[in-house]
Amino acid sequence: MPTKTTDAAHNALVAALGADHVRAATEQDQHGIGHSLVAAVEGTEQAAAAMKVAAEHQLRVVPKGSGSKLDWGAPPQDVDLLLDVSPANKIVEHAAGDLVVHALAGTPIAEINRAVRSGGQQLAIDQPIESATVGGVIATANSGPCRHLFGGVRDLLIGITVVLADGTVTTAGGKVVKNVAGYDLCKLYTGSFGTLGVITEAVFRLHPVAAEHRWITVTTDDTATAADAAAAIRHSQAMPTAIEVDRPAEGPITVCGQVEGRPSATHARALELAAEIGGDVLDQPPQWWGKHPFTPDGTGLRVGAEPTAMAELLAAVEQLSGDLPVAVRGAIGLGVLHLGLPADTDPAAIARLTSRLRDRGDYAVLERAPREVLRAVDPWGPVAAGPLALMRRTKDQFDPQHRLAPGRFVGGI
Repeated sequence: MPTKTTDAAHNALVAALGADHVRAATEQDQHGIGHSLVAAVEGTEQAAAAMKVAAEHQLRVVPKGSGSKLDWGAPPQDVDLLLDVSPANKIVEHAAGDLVVHALAGTPIAEINRAVRSGGQQLAIDQPIESATVGGVIATANSGPCRHLFGGVRDLLIGITVVLADGTVTTAGGKVVKNVAGYDLCKLYTGSFGTLGVITEAVFRLHPVAAEHRWITVTTDDTATAADAAAAIRHSQAMPTAIEVDRPAEGPITVCGQVEGRPSATHARALELAAEIGGDVLDQPPQWWGKHPFTPDGTGLRVGAEPTAMAELLAAVEQLSGDLPVAVRGAIGLGVLHLGLPADTDPAAIARLTSRLRDRGDYAVLERAPREVLRAVDPWGPVAAGPLALMRRTKDQFDPQHRLAPGRFVGGI
């Protein structure tokens, strides 16, 4: 498809945003997308102005924040404009008494936590990537270990502002926890990979920061023993904040549970739980805690099953991997694991592993991968006809011309 980016579109963006906000794309910011223009916006008003120009000139648009997850999902197709929301970096309001925070989409999650922790609060979206921003985290629905107790992004998001493909500004939810009526659009936008609109602002619920944390670890060579340890932590009276597992490409399996609370009680609870499962108590999390098992240039898969089927899934990954150097890490307490493979792994071997996992009936998607791997594997895999038809109708309603992150999501949406 020939590019729609013209001098007229460039000039219109300059007129709407100013010359300092529009430039030609360079090799440094290509991200493999192939766009020819970059427009930087500082908030909702500028994003709406840019999207109106994009609609008038039929530009295909991909939004980005820090760019840390821009290569997640399928590669978007025939993109003309990269809409950079990273300048929209601001905490609009921290209502400590209501336990909510309102921030612009380019604000790093880490920056929000640094700000709210001064009031003894936290946004419980612990991120493996330090630079991850509000918009990117919502778009990819990416959470860390604390999801076990506090819920994922869609559970913590209570308000959102989104600019649609034609430049219309929409809002959903609000600034208090119990305010949702009708369809909860916050959940619809979460995990949509930028295909339904450009996220520009968000309101999250916060939680108090516990006075003390402890980590209980069990290390074993046996997948069944690891799964039993995770189940014991999950069902214990200690109320774990998170239950994670780590298995390097070569080495034993470690299961780790996090507990938190009052200093007078937390350590005692941790010792009691450790004694029950034959584990150890740590004052600090393991070095691998909350990190992806794959590098920014490697391949990452996300696989899932019921928490009660973790022994079978861990064993299947080990068996199906064969000689591949597969590292495993993830929320064993929730039934979600991440697999990591080096950047130089044979794409055909990754395709075989992914196919075999899917043939087992397991949920298996590529979180991110080199282009050579993506040419060999559909990152999303097969989707049932009913849900896929519903997702396509939703895309048609929100983005009738399919100009937002085209081809990035399930089924080429």
